[in-house]
Amino acid sequence: MDKENQSLATEFILIGFTDRPVLKSLLFSVFFAIYLVTMVGNLGLVALILMERRLHTPMYIFLGNLALMDSCCACAITPKMLENFFSKDRMISLYECMAQFYFLCLAETADCFLLAAMAYDRYVAICSPLQYHTVMSKKLCLQMTAGAFIASNLHSMIHVGLLLRLTFCRSNQIDHFFCDILPLYRLSCTDPSINELMIYIFSMPIQIFTIAIVLFSYLCILFTVFKMKSKEGRGKAFSTCASHFLSVSIFYICLLMYFRPFEEGDKDIPVAVFYTIVVPLLNPFIYSLRNKEVINVLKRCLKNYNIFK
Repeated sequence: MDKENQSLATEFILIGFTDRPVLKSLLFSVFFAIYLVTMVGNLGLVALILMERRLHTPMYIFLGNLALMDSCCACAITPKMLENFFSKDRMISLYECMAQFYFLCLAETADCFLLAAMAYDRYVAICSPLQYHTVMSKKLCLQMTAGAFIASNLHSMIHVGLLLRLTFCRSNQIDHFFCDILPLYRLSCTDPSINELMIYIFSMPIQIFTIAIVLFSYLCILFTVFKMKSKEGRGKAFSTCASHFLSVSIFYICLLMYFRPFEEGDKDIPVAVFYTIVVPLLNPFIYSLRNKEVINVLKRCLKNYNIFK
């Protein structure tokens, strides 16, 4: 009997949000609409940057990759979540679970590095405008982008590899809408202390490093802007950074809220909804609606296809 009770879980049940049919239909409609807008917004921004040569600058290359990672995050989480609203068993296999977490971790880690790279780009553009094209060369831009993806991939592989060492025999019910790392720790009958330690060893330094770059960049930008005598110059500098500062603030606030002591699980779902679903939805609009260059390129593209007159 003990062996039967301790049988290892190879499939999990995602509990999700609610069992009420009316709420299920409402939430499905809301999240499906968010998913469509997220994919159209992010992939549309990627396509726009690829098609328009004027947008082949470091800032837009970083932005295009950020939009690509936001699409990856949405694809990793939302389709399975939508399926589970009307699925009877709401099952997900262990390897599907690992794959879901891998792509989420990849996207979120890459976002950290790309947002830091964008902050450094703004720092060079405002604090050293005459040296901008020399410092932010295409070679450096590609190196930073490649470095972000390589580091993110290694980071994801480390955590997935460590998850595979765990055995799950307490329950196969994940009290979440996707396979997140903290709910999996709570289901493990293997001590996850090593996994938790690895989060502090690998994940925390990434956050500290990228946040430090963002803070340093913006402090230097502020000092430079306050030294400007022209109000027009100040306004232009602030408008250049406004979109990125808003995006990076939302992203890091959500991420820091999520990294709480592992025992506290009540607030996992609301925070996770925000950083896995809402943030990828907001980013393309934050960067596009306040950006005249992107809007003008979009208008010209639509006019060329006789969509906009």
